[in-house]
Amino acid sequence: MPPQRNSARRGDAHGSRAAAKRIDSNRADMVAIGLNATDTLICVPRFPAFDSKAQILSSSLLPGGQAATAAVACRRWGLRSRYVGKIGDDAAGRLQREEFAREGIEAHLIEVPNCASQLAFIIVDQCTGERTILWQRDDRLDLRPEELPEEWIRGARLVHVDGHPCAPAAAAARWAREAGAVVTADLDNIYPGVEELLEHVDFMISSRDFPERLLGLPDLLESLPEITRRFGCRVSGATLGRDGVLAWDGTQFHYCPAFRVGTVDTTGAGDVFHAGFAYALLRGDVLPVILEFSCAAAGLNCTALGARGGIRPVDEIEQLRRGGIRHQRLYADEELRRAAARAVTTTPKDSSSKK
Repeated sequence: MPPQRNSARRGDAHGSRAAAKRIDSNRADMVAIGLNATDTLICVPRFPAFDSKAQILSSSLLPGGQAATAAVACRRWGLRSRYVGKIGDDAAGRLQREEFAREGIEAHLIEVPNCASQLAFIIVDQCTGERTILWQRDDRLDLRPEELPEEWIRGARLVHVDGHPCAPAAAAARWAREAGAVVTADLDNIYPGVEELLEHVDFMISSRDFPERLLGLPDLLESLPEITRRFGCRVSGATLGRDGVLAWDGTQFHYCPAFRVGTVDTTGAGDVFHAGFAYALLRGDVLPVILEFSCAAAGLNCTALGARGGIRPVDEIEQLRRGGIRHQRLYADEELRRAAARAVTTTPKDSSSKK
């Protein structure tokens, strides 16, 4: 073979290997886009009454945030997970950077100069484990679509967003679906652009109150099917705290009661629920198992302090999922069957937002 041709082929092979490495470096199981926060957990004997004094039992500074915590949980369960978000140029921002590195998470962190990172002061009632959150966040911490690492998003199997804010989340969701990935969303409030975001979401599991805020329908048995009809989500659901989770898949409702655990702190329960949902979905589980795994993961996280304090190994979550004691059911099976029959025959209330 002439030397020049051999040289050209070596160059082609080298270029192919380099391209393959670039493609592989962009691949991940899940990419989480949204909030990180530094939480100050303040434990008190009971939630203080107005105009009173309360003793502090303990105070801890811990990392948290919806999308950030979901990424951490998935990484601990063995997935290659990534995080995209903004931090300030302060000690809290450094803590976030250090925690992602310690967890082995690839993080695309944009540091905003002369800006404080998001902070939360969380009062935890020792009697119940329930918490009240006081938070502070500078608007400069909002991501912009042009700041997203598009190659990361197109290389993911799953993209998880929390809608903080909605414009970059919608862009990421659109790119992800174009590349064949699935999109999950953790939504808890009505933010500008949330309807556009929903049009690109496959699995929407929100807080209990979000569907009513979005549609004005107080009954989840009506609002969840309406979200599916209007925006085209494959599954629309809502977490219900101690009552578990309710989801609609377009033909039937799936309800999973929560597990009974020794609750210490409910901080981060929803974030870990969404991590469990992403993990079980990528594992290929059917929806009822996905919901059970997510509830078990969230329940165990409540047995320790902080948003990430009770993230347990998969085998412990599976043990609770298979044999754990449940709270009393909020919905009876027959009620769900009747509601499903009504939902599949209901005319969409407004089809203008449907895909």
